[in-house]
Amino acid sequence: MSIILYVDADACPVKEEIIRVAERHQLNVIMVSNQKMRLPRSPLVRMEVVAGGLDKADDWIAERIGPRDVAITADIPLAARCLERGARVIGPTGKPFDADSIGMALSMRDLNAHLRDTGAISGNNPGFEKKDRSRFLNALENTIQALKREKT
Repeated sequence: MSIILYVDADACPVKEEIIRVAERHQLNVIMVSNQKMRLPRSPLVRMEVVAGGLDKADDWIAERIGPRDVAITADIPLAARCLERGARVIGPTGKPFDADSIGMALSMRDLNAHLRDTGAISGNNPGFEKKDRSRFLNALENTIQALKREKT
């Protein structure tokens, strides 16, 4: 069974990097979005436009992803759903999500949302930096190599 990279593509800053790595390993990529977007042409890349509400793209990914697949998302609830399905999950900054870290990530997300709602803090996440791109490429490569070493 081959590895598929599922990308929560709407706000993903590393789409081109994902495609380059996928081409090097000959892996299929499914970019899932609520709207059509321009992507580099590749026979390995498929664009899946999901109509409907806010979480429809997340639902589409979570319903299809499997144990030998990789999700690329910054959406922590989606990351948790993908982990429940046995998939590997990497954030676009290279931060891997796993069974040990997802609970804390969900709690911190909820706490920060509450603090923003009450006005105790403002703003969102820090900006995306060059080192994030490098860390992401390293994490994706390591994840793919680990999956390839596993017995099917």
